[in-house]
Order: sequence, then C-alpha cells, then structure tokens
Amino acid sequence: MKLLVVASMLACCMLAGCSSGEKGKELFETAQFEEKQNNKPHAIKLYEELIVKYPNTELARQAQERLTVLQQGK
Repeated sequence: MKLLVVASMLACCMLAGCSSGEKGKELFETAQFEEKQNNKPHAIKLYEELIVKYPNTELARQAQERLTVLQQGK
C-alpha cells in the first residue's frame, strides 16, 4: 500500500512537472519567434501569459526581462 501511494505521488509530480515545464518552454520559444518576426504585440502577450501561468520560474524571469526590453521600445 505504501509503495502504491509513493508511486502515485511520483507519477503525479512527474506529469505535472513535465507538462508545465514543456508548456512554459513552448510559450517562451513561440514568444521569441514572434519577436524575431517583428510581431511585438503577440510576443508581449505570450511573455505575459508565461509569467502568469508559470510564476517563480527561470522562464518567467527571462520573459520579464524580454517584456521590459520590448515595452521600452514602444
């Protein structure tokens, strides 16, 4: 029983961590692509979404840095 509980918790953590990390990475990469295509409004929207969905992550910190740069260039 104890092993089943531990295995279930591990599976949940792995699924949650992998999916959120991958989605955050995907958002960041899409925002970077939009930036390179000179679609700043969409890049800003994606960076903001990443910060809201995945706060306190390294990608959120990087997204905030990009937002600062993009918003200064308006």
